[in-house]
Amino acid sequence: MKTSVIGTLNVMELARRVKARVLLTSTSEIYGNPLEHPQSESYWGNVNPIGIRSCYDEGKRAAETIIMDYHRTYGVDIRIARIFNSYGPRMNENDGRVVSNFIVQALKGKDITIYGDGSQTRSFCYCKDTVNGLYDLMNNQYIGPINIGNPNESTILELATKILEKIPDTKSKLAYKPLPSDDPTRRLPNMDRARALLKWDVTVSLDEGLDATINYFRGVIQKTTGKDYEARIEQIREMTIIREQQEASYRAQLQELNK
Repeated sequence: MKTSVIGTLNVMELARRVKARVLLTSTSEIYGNPLEHPQSESYWGNVNPIGIRSCYDEGKRAAETIIMDYHRTYGVDIRIARIFNSYGPRMNENDGRVVSNFIVQALKGKDITIYGDGSQTRSFCYCKDTVNGLYDLMNNQYIGPINIGNPNESTILELATKILEKIPDTKSKLAYKPLPSDDPTRRLPNMDRARALLKWDVTVSLDEGLDATINYFRGVIQKTTGKDYEARIEQIREMTIIREQQEASYRAQLQELNK
């Protein structure tokens, strides 16, 4: 919450001072558990303000309020993008997002964790398309908000099944766990505004994007499980021990000088 509120205030004060254009990468989470489907930018959302996920949802909503107030009051040049689920190479292996979770679990032969029955839906936009959408928005006169996402809807179970099919040698199975509170049941962007104003649309299919992402994580996991990786970790441990010994010796010398 502090990051969204205090961080946005700091950025907007800086932008006001140096007359910079600011892009706020907001989120589809501002729609909460939507009663409108698909979600258009005019929809105000259905958010629980005191739920376990609220710090993120309400933080982004507050950030949108702040950036719009600076635009109206001080004329700061702004753009607001509401990003739906994005994925692709260079994601963090342990970032907790569903695509990276499923792929890493499958590559390591661990059970794929599905919360609930897997019927909840998301739309997955490949990183290249997301970046192109943000670039087009920054170079357009429209300030937003504008949805940036994939207009094709997939259930979480469909995503897990597709990933298992793409990694046929995995020993992973589907493991079902209780659904967390306030987890949105459906998520799909209305892309009419982006198509009309930005002339932007997705170009990478989910199959193509998953293939590229799986290949990336396959390389990452190979690098972090081989003998070369273990040797490098041992080298780092040794270097750390040597540095700590040097620091201890230096502190001891300073104590002697200060006597």
